[in-house]
Amino acid sequence: MTDDFEADPNDPVRELADVPAVEVISRAAVMLMSSGAEKLGLSDPNPDESPHRDLDEARRVITALAGLVTSSVEYLGPHAGPIREGLQALQRAFREASPYPDEPGKGPGEKYTGAVH
Repeated sequence: MTDDFEADPNDPVRELADVPAVEVISRAAVMLMSSGAEKLGLSDPNPDESPHRDLDEARRVITALAGLVTSSVEYLGPHAGPIREGLQALQRAFREASPYPDEPGKGPGEKYTGAVH
């Protein structure tokens, strides 16, 4: 039996150096999208009453995602479109969830992506 912090020598483990950059970037984007959705309460049947809803945290995660996507779009190839669509969906969901919506162009990540409508 192995300790939780020890790798099993029989398990194939990919070294981070062997993982293509597009995969690292895509996985980071998916993690940020998932976190943003959770922080908007979108995983709950009634997002307005979600105990996970935290718009301040959602703003931070969505802005980080926008920066990542904007700075790496040239490397994402066919992954760029779906990731951008996910980002825009989160930006729109944030605007809808906010009791005082930001001005166009001032929402989370919009300084990187431009205004989302």
